[in-house]
Order: sequence, then structure tokens, then C-alpha cells
Amino acid sequence: MGIITVGISDLNVAKGTDVLATYALGSCVGICLYDAERKIAGLAHIMLPLSKDAAAGSKAENRRRYADTGITELIQTMSMNGADTKNLTAKIAGGAQMFSTNSEVFNIGERNVAAVKKILAAYKIRIVAEETGLNFGRTVFFYAEDGTMEVKAAGRPPKKV
Repeated sequence: MGIITVGISDLNVAKGTDVLATYALGSCVGICLYDAERKIAGLAHIMLPLSKDAAAGSKAENRRRYADTGITELIQTMSMNGADTKNLTAKIAGGAQMFSTNSEVFNIGERNVAAVKKILAAYKIRIVAEETGLNFGRTVFFYAEDGTMEVKAAGRPPKKV
């Protein structure tokens, strides 16, 4: 069993007994996609909702940073690694409101979760588990062997879904 770390604005795919891990999900969202038939797992760690909102002229922008382009790339990468996109299900975590504010502009976590849900729905990928919102950061471990998503947060018991 190897642990494959997925950084911020990054993604990766795992098979067999490998585990995908991503840390420091505050307002960011971790999207775990799984093909249970082929036991192929994918994880993306997105920071922002939509690539169209990127600063004008930033051509070198990391497309994995955004829900729309990051999820698209994750699906393509999983397909290139043998996953059947018709079999994919999703588990998501993160999207916390890390700063105390009533401003919708600053509630990036909520906007990230909404964008992720909209994009997954557009791809007809069903969300089977969700650990989002509230006001604390999370760490996610996603097991390729069985599609379990384990969510850890400081001062809280680990949760497996």
C-alpha cells in the first residue's frame, strides 16, 4: 500500500491497494471519483469554482485549480488509466467557511461545493457521500481498494464513508 499525496490544485489516480491523500481542505474541495467495477480511484483538490473567473491574461493558469476544469481533467485521466466513466461515483469533502463573514463573495467554500455539484451533475456522476461545509479544515484519505473516503479533522473522530 502506497500513499499518493495530492497537493492543492492537483489531482492523481490510484489502483490496487494505493491510497490517495490530500491535506488542508479548508474552503477547497476534494473530489473523490471511483469506478467500483475496475477499482480505480481518482482525487482532485480544487481551490476555486470556475476557470472563467480567472484573472484576465493568465494563460499559464493551473487548470486543476478550478472545479470545472479540474473535474474534467480528473475524468479524462481516470479514463486514460482504464476507468469506465459510466461507472463513476463521487464522494466530496471540504468547502468549509474558514472566515467569519456574512458576505457571499467571501464564502468561497460554499461556492466551491455548489460548483462541484453542478459539474458532477453535468457529467451524470452521482454523489454518494459528502462531508462538506461548517468551519473546520479536513484531511482526506481515499482508498482505491474499496472506494472508502476517510475524513479526518482536528478534535473530531475520523469518519469513513
